[in-house]
Amino acid sequence: MPERSDLRFPTFDLHGIRVQAITARGLLAIISEAVLHQAKYVVANHNTHGLYSWHNNLEMRKLHARADFIHIDGLPLIPLFRLFGFRLTRKHRVAYMEFLPLLATEAVKRGWRIYYLGSRPGVVEKGAEILRARYTGLQLRVHHGYFDTQGTANQAVLSDIRAYAPDVLMVGMGMPRQEAWINKNLEDIFARAIFCCGCTMDYVAGTIPSCPRWLGDRGFEWLYRLLAEPARLWRRYLVEPWFVLGQLGTAYLRRRQSYEASAILEDGNE
Repeated sequence: MPERSDLRFPTFDLHGIRVQAITARGLLAIISEAVLHQAKYVVANHNTHGLYSWHNNLEMRKLHARADFIHIDGLPLIPLFRLFGFRLTRKHRVAYMEFLPLLATEAVKRGWRIYYLGSRPGVVEKGAEILRARYTGLQLRVHHGYFDTQGTANQAVLSDIRAYAPDVLMVGMGMPRQEAWINKNLEDIFARAIFCCGCTMDYVAGTIPSCPRWLGDRGFEWLYRLLAEPARLWRRYLVEPWFVLGQLGTAYLRRRQSYEASAILEDGNE
C-alpha cells in the first residue's frame, strides 16, 4: 500500500467506526491526487446496511480498517452521527447515483479511465452503453460480478483490470462481497482509486428503479427501495436498522456516562 494521502478531511471515530466529512467534490479530489501521485487509494463508505455488516462481518471491518477514505452514503446516518457531535451536513452524504454524473463529466475532461466490476451479465453492458452515449468520450470498461472469486475466473478479471490500468475502479458486487473481494485481491489490483459502489450500474441500466431525488432528499429513499424490491430488501430496511439503532444507542449512553463520570471527578478535585 502507498503512503497515506496528503488530503485531509475531518475524521470522526465512534468506537471503531470511522467516517470522514467528504463531499462529492472531495471524492473527485481523491481521484485526482491518486492519478497525480500514481498512488492507490481505497474509498469505503457507510450506510445503515454497511453499519450492520460492519458489526457482523469481519471482511467489512478489515476493509474499513485499511481504507484510506470513508465517506457517508446513507442520509439517515447524518442526523445519527450528529448526536455524537460529528460535524456533518447533507452535503457529506454522497450517493453514487448522484456522484456518477460528476465523475463521468470529470473523467471525460481529464481522460480518466473507469472500470466497473459488478451487476449481472448483460445488465452491466447495458449500463455502460447508456453512460457512453450520455457522456461522449467516456473511457469505460466493464465486467459482470457473477464470477467465481476463488478460481481462474478471478485471475482473468484481475488480468483484465491490469491490462486496462484504470484510474477509477468501481466494485459493485454488494456488501460485504465487494469488500471481501477487495481485501483478498488488493495487492493485485492495478487501479488508482478503488470504490465500493453497490448496485450503481443496475440503476443506470434501469433494472432497479431510481428513487426520485425529491423523495430521497426527504429521507424516504429506503421506503421507495423497499416498495420496489420487497423480497430482497425487507430485512435490510425493516430488521437491520433496529440492530444499528441499538448499537448506536448503547454507544450514546456509554458516552454520556463517561462525560458524567468525568464531570464528577472534576468537581471532586476542585
